[in-house]
Amino acid sequence: MMKIIAVGLIGLSLCSTRLACSEDAETAARKPVELFYAAFDQGFVGPADFAAEDWVHINPYGGWTRGRTNVLKEVRAVHATFLKGVTDKIERTEVRLVSREVAVVTVVSLMSTFTTPDGVNHENEQHIRTFVVVKRSGRWLVIQDQNTTITRLK
Repeated sequence: MMKIIAVGLIGLSLCSTRLACSEDAETAARKPVELFYAAFDQGFVGPADFAAEDWVHINPYGGWTRGRTNVLKEVRAVHATFLKGVTDKIERTEVRLVSREVAVVTVVSLMSTFTTPDGVNHENEQHIRTFVVVKRSGRWLVIQDQNTTITRLK
């Protein structure tokens, strides 16, 4: 009976340790995504050290930009024009750990009001963005994001 209890306790401690490790990894994988949103709110003026050199960005209009330098050039341009002063508030986040070094982070967010160059006003618009983050040299970094406007069915 004592052996059964001991084995059960060891198993329980391993599960709780694994869970704690999983929670720590999830928290760490969220960090570059949270830094992305902070950078968004500031117009991407900083160095974007939350992203890898090979960062790929797919914008809501289907544009596909590769490489951190090119992505920053694109997002800084739109944040200097029609997205100037626009904020994007995280409402909900889900982290899926694919491995010890890869996670998919999905975020639903609410953007402040803005008007696109074609004159369309966007108010209280939700977006869903999927990030792929990887652990490189002990740091979690965004390597890809795709942003989609959530359409509301009428």
